[in-house]
Amino acid sequence: MKIKFQKFQGTGNDFIIINNMEMLFPSNNNQLIKKLCDRKFGIGCDGLILINPSDDSDFEMIYYNSDGFIGSMCGNGARCSVQFAKNNKIIISKTTSFKAYDGAHYGTINQNMISLSMNPVTEIKTFDEDLFLDTGSPHYVKMVHNLMDYKVLENGKKIRNSSLFIKNGVNVNFVEKISEDEFSVRTYERGVENETLSCGTGVTAVAISMFHLGKTKYKNIKILTKGGVLSVEFDTNKLGYTNIKLVGKVEMIFSGEIEV
Repeated sequence: MKIKFQKFQGTGNDFIIINNMEMLFPSNNNQLIKKLCDRKFGIGCDGLILINPSDDSDFEMIYYNSDGFIGSMCGNGARCSVQFAKNNKIIISKTTSFKAYDGAHYGTINQNMISLSMNPVTEIKTFDEDLFLDTGSPHYVKMVHNLMDYKVLENGKKIRNSSLFIKNGVNVNFVEKISEDEFSVRTYERGVENETLSCGTGVTAVAISMFHLGKTKYKNIKILTKGGVLSVEFDTNKLGYTNIKLVGKVEMIFSGEIEV
């Protein structure tokens, strides 16, 4: 069986994306997906995305972690999927509506900058000085000093496998303030079980958390990841955080065909 694919990256978060509008990909073959994601024995990526047909939107994005199993919402993967859909004429205009793990999303293309709507956040839990919130995927947010020297893998794994989160897992974000509207973040991702260069839902969680903690008064926040810069903008009301947008560049790295 030959599989055509394209490899995309969004701030260093990389994905295999497959046009599955004819539903031919063996999506229940978790071992195949895991192998394709493997950086030594496959193509290599943080996750694999299927672009499936949808009855009431332009397409449906199905995201798999590199362990081969379905993941929750992936912000950078969704941004890459919007550009993939445009490149492959699944959408014609520079705007799109599509389905993902956590429901409907909207995307806008402005050259290589993709703006993605994120679902509202209405609940934030506090753990001492840390926060937990769901931005399509569950995120734990912790402020630290000397982020570049911080042991992200060791401490991220510890929180992810703690009694609170061992069952369902959690993504762990370590944050350092740079300026009034700028923060730096490093993220340990469940499913990948390692630090990634960037995490879109994590960046969204960090921006909201910094506002919630009073670390910034701005509602348009720049977030620096190891893979590049993303920005998050949002509104607030008495129910929480709305009109959330995740904005950043994406790039197609290469396209190919693999026989499995």
